[in-house]
Amino acid sequence: MIKVGIVGGTGYTGVELLRLLAAHPEVELTAITSRKEDGMPVADMFPSLRGRVSLAFSAPDKAKLDECDVVFFATPHGVAMSQARELLAKGVKVIDLAADFRIKDAGTFEKWYGMPHSCLDLLEEAVYGLPEVNREAIRKARLIGLPGCYPTSMQLGFAPLLAQGRPLVNEANLIADCKSGVSGAGRKAEVHTLLAEASDNFKAYGVKGHRHLPETTQGLEAIAGRKIGLTFVPHLVPMIRGIHSTLYAQILPEARETDFQALYERHYEGERFVDVMPPGSHPETRSVRASNQLRIAVHRPGGGDLLVILVVEDNLVKGAAGQGVQCMNIMFGLDESAGLMQIPVLP
Repeated sequence: MIKVGIVGGTGYTGVELLRLLAAHPEVELTAITSRKEDGMPVADMFPSLRGRVSLAFSAPDKAKLDECDVVFFATPHGVAMSQARELLAKGVKVIDLAADFRIKDAGTFEKWYGMPHSCLDLLEEAVYGLPEVNREAIRKARLIGLPGCYPTSMQLGFAPLLAQGRPLVNEANLIADCKSGVSGAGRKAEVHTLLAEASDNFKAYGVKGHRHLPETTQGLEAIAGRKIGLTFVPHLVPMIRGIHSTLYAQILPEARETDFQALYERHYEGERFVDVMPPGSHPETRSVRASNQLRIAVHRPGGGDLLVILVVEDNLVKGAAGQGVQCMNIMFGLDESAGLMQIPVLP
């Protein structure tokens, strides 16, 4: 059994990790930290876990994290880099759900997150945890920087177009029009996520610049092996879970005869958590709710030169906790789908 610790178990990604790991056949939940809730049984805060999780929250200085095989950080940015070195030195693998180990350039990280990076050597070592792109590196890793929710949808949506060795689309002008439910903002009291503020409303934000832009650009350029240009506009929609990303790419004249549906199907053949849907499909966020599934539909309106890619995922599962569990499975040589085969919840 894999002994698992979670630092920061009271947020939305923390409880999602608990939900998934409590049902994982190869996991023993060993420690869950929270300073404020020290001593409180987990099931008292999250009654959905009653009878499934018997642990109580522990203050970080009491938690036996060094006895774990792997520790997940479901914490604000900056926490994982302050504790990762000590855990790694004791042979504990680390998976960070925040941004501490996502962006390879320390200056870019400081610009977008407003703090210096304190583990430059670990930043260089860290593996970006997108299994469909970095599976072999994840297999050998001891430190994972997990992708953000928006970047997961954008990178997996554009990846088949960029991984062909030659440009198929205008890579200098990729466009991502993305929408997320309010749980993407985390479990904290902020005016813009209150029911009376978010309900019956729809808005864009971060148009001038969003911190997921440099991360996504970094990932897309790694896939393509060349520079790309991306315009990313996120939106907040009045739902709890889900991301819907509509991606646009202009087809180059020399690629007009390409069968893009077949291209996507080949690229993701055998991937358990990426579903390339039949031509003409319109995937819905509810079709992936509470699952680790990501669904993609490829459109070419009017048979013209504009490619439209529709991508849906659950931001808390494939966009966060589920992807973390997927990485853990790879790191420990388990079946990649272990603990992750939940059927999406409808209605």
